Amino acid sequence: MRQRNRPPPRNPAAAATSPASSEAAMLRSHTPNRSGYAMLSLFAVIVYGSWSVYQYQYVDLPAPLTGEQAGKRGFSEVEAIEHVKVLAGLGPHQVGSDALELGVKYVATVAEKIKNTSHWEVEVEVDHFHVATGANIIQNGLFRGKSLVYADLDHIVLRLSPKYSSEAKENAILVSSHIDTVFSTGGAGDCSSCVAVMLELARGISQWAHGFTNSVIFLFNTGEEEGLDGAHSFMTQHPWSETIRMAIDLEAMGIGGKSGIFQAGPDPLAIENFALVAKYPSGNIIGQDLFSSGIIKSATDFQVYKEIGGLSGLDFAYTDHTAVYHTKNDKLELLKAGSLQHLGENMLAFLLHTASASTLAKIEGSGVPKDTAPDPATYFDILGMYMVVYRHGFANMLHNSVAMQSLLIWTMSLFIGGYPAAISLLLSCLSAFIMWIFSLGFSVLAAFTLSAVSSSALPYLSNPWLVIGLFGSPSFLGALAGQHIGFLILKRYISGVESKRERISSPSLRASIVKLEAERWLFKSGVLQWLFLLVLGSYYKVGSSFLALIWLASPAFAYGFLEATLSPARLPKPLKLATLLLALSAPILVSAGAIIRLLESLIGNLVRFGRNPGGTPDWMGNVIVAVLVAGVVCLTMVYLLSYVHLSGAKTSVILAALALFALSIGAVWSGAIPAYTDEYARAVHVVHVVDTRNPEKLEPSSYVSLFSITPGKLEREAEHIKEGFECGEDKTLDFVTFSVKYGCRSYNDSGSGWSDSDVPTFQINADTISENRVTEVSMDTKVAKRWALAINTEEIEDFKLTGDSEELIELGKKSTADGWHVIQFAGGKNAPTKFNLTLHWAGNSTKVPEKPDGLGESKYLLKLRTDVDRVTPKADGILKKLPPWCAIFGKSTSPLALSFLASLPADI
Repeated sequence: MRQRNRPPPRNPAAAATSPASSEAAMLRSHTPNRSGYAMLSLFAVIVYGSWSVYQYQYVDLPAPLTGEQAGKRGFSEVEAIEHVKVLAGLGPHQVGSDALELGVKYVATVAEKIKNTSHWEVEVEVDHFHVATGANIIQNGLFRGKSLVYADLDHIVLRLSPKYSSEAKENAILVSSHIDTVFSTGGAGDCSSCVAVMLELARGISQWAHGFTNSVIFLFNTGEEEGLDGAHSFMTQHPWSETIRMAIDLEAMGIGGKSGIFQAGPDPLAIENFALVAKYPSGNIIGQDLFSSGIIKSATDFQVYKEIGGLSGLDFAYTDHTAVYHTKNDKLELLKAGSLQHLGENMLAFLLHTASASTLAKIEGSGVPKDTAPDPATYFDILGMYMVVYRHGFANMLHNSVAMQSLLIWTMSLFIGGYPAAISLLLSCLSAFIMWIFSLGFSVLAAFTLSAVSSSALPYLSNPWLVIGLFGSPSFLGALAGQHIGFLILKRYISGVESKRERISSPSLRASIVKLEAERWLFKSGVLQWLFLLVLGSYYKVGSSFLALIWLASPAFAYGFLEATLSPARLPKPLKLATLLLALSAPILVSAGAIIRLLESLIGNLVRFGRNPGGTPDWMGNVIVAVLVAGVVCLTMVYLLSYVHLSGAKTSVILAALALFALSIGAVWSGAIPAYTDEYARAVHVVHVVDTRNPEKLEPSSYVSLFSITPGKLEREAEHIKEGFECGEDKTLDFVTFSVKYGCRSYNDSGSGWSDSDVPTFQINADTISENRVTEVSMDTKVAKRWALAINTEEIEDFKLTGDSEELIELGKKSTADGWHVIQFAGGKNAPTKFNLTLHWAGNSTKVPEKPDGLGESKYLLKLRTDVDRVTPKADGILKKLPPWCAIFGKSTSPLALSFLASLPADI
């Protein structure tokens, strides 16, 4: 009999383990497998990528060309650098100095040579433009409450145009920079390098201009360092200024590197042309936003061209080595090879294109195309190879579109996810807030710790990369700790939601799902904070909002492409490393270099932090850097941090950050890395002061004042000099344009080097009391051709200034700052020294009550400081003993080596 085939008996044990195997497989697929090594490697890749972007974008420079390589029509750095050597070799050449006269003569000689060697169809006109007097009254920015008066200035103006096209002279492009320097530097960077580029450009263009439809004017001005006087005198007094349709200003806020655009517009034609033809485009609207906001306390000739001339254009600046700005260390040795070649080739291509275009003639003197409202541009370069430019109208449309789509997606997501999704969204926002609080807290705590252990207020000035360890590590740890707290809060809430749903029976699988869901919400919190910044920036029309767009759109796309689920029933899986790499690629490419350069420039600018020396706490600079670093960490690392909580890298990351902080703080505490060096020096002033403002003393008070605009005390420096200096906050001093809140004084042997005939005087010529009170005052500045006068606007509502019978400042509404209006005067050797003031008192004042003693500056009607470019024996001895880590700093409001202080009381 044949047996029937029967199925084999089932194995009960095997049957029992099948569900468990399935559950184990699901658990494995929903458990992140991120080793500490993988996360640290990923972090290293991101850091290396950011550093590489910075190198390409700001460090790599083209090779310098010789004259033979460039040819007659090209740009040669080797030729241009010879001009820098001559001008910087003159030493400081401020307004009124013999050295400046030599500098002007040199530029004029080179200009004549260009004229004599130009193409036979190119007309080159050289004008030695002398300005007798003038007054620049800009009512806003750094010049609020000021009138800038100038006299006896000389400029060299070069105009290149096709010889047989008279129409070309009616529309011109202005290229401008300044020959003069401040009194403390030879100015290899600021701005001999700019003048050298212009001379070499003029030489090359003199071989091209016969094909132009517009002319090119090169303005080599003087007086820029005294308050933009040269640009103002040209725009208000030179006949060629009426033909200018576009202005290009070349500047330096350091020395060398890539010269980038930091101001453009308001009409976008110039920046669009530049982006189209520049060989190595460099520029970012971030700098423009910072400059226009007033965060960067500086001004350039571009302000005059834009506000006085109504012109549009471009403003370039060198920004390497910003710490050496206006000090002895602005020297040729720091000028990197390729710096001039970079700017020269960019400018040559731009000028050839723009001067040959017909669109320039459509621009009126206002800088705006006829019948067209200005539509400024957003611009930024990528790796110094490409420049992206789009107008604000398009930017608003793009930003609003992305913001609305993001809000729509979030609304749909919340609608699908319901109440739990809404609560999770709020908790993710809370996690971001806690992250910011902890990051800022840790970083600021590190700043105060640094101030406690360091003898210097800025211990990282000579080595800015210390900031990574000193502030980057604490802010990173704070952000990680804060976000981890948010992660725990999210995890607890989501765990409760999953328990109520009962869709997952396995406790271990449910716990894993909860962690993954919390991780995803942390990633989304980064998108939310950038969405908030995009909406905020678009509302206030901030050009730098493009950063928020990129940091929002790229991660959102990466998440949607690789991670998003359309159904809430689908269980989340671990975030892929590919998602993070895709999310960060575009933001790092576009913004990493700019962020690093921003931090670097900020640290360099801290060497001249604060308007009034000693007026801010010593820890303020550290706190500012700490807050900025924490902000950068929270904004840029929020996506990366969300991956750390479910990885094996937490311990390694924390230990590495702590070790980096410990090494950095140890290097500072031990002095292994000095705060200041010979090249990156502390900015100080040494001024011999003769003060006649104390009515109780018959003789002037004479002493040498030592003070610094770099934060920190001066005991170490005073001890090094050993000239009897006494330091303290009681050594305050009113220099009219600013006040010293902390400084040092030495009265020893300070009676020589000046005489009573140098002391300025006031004389009341008439005091008419009728319906309105009018007082006539004469002022004699004696030997000084540079001075600052403050007028008490609480007592005086208007005034008129004349010099040598010529009206310099007419009656009319004047701006005021802190109850004073300041007149700054700078002139050449033939500038006047005798002036008359007509003072119109406020209201119907006929008598001014005597102010009691102790009210400080309010008891003065007029305060005067005169500056003399003379080093007294006492000051000379101190300057020779100045520590090598200190350098004299100068700017338009700074006193020279010898200053006289005088006043007129209010109870005249």
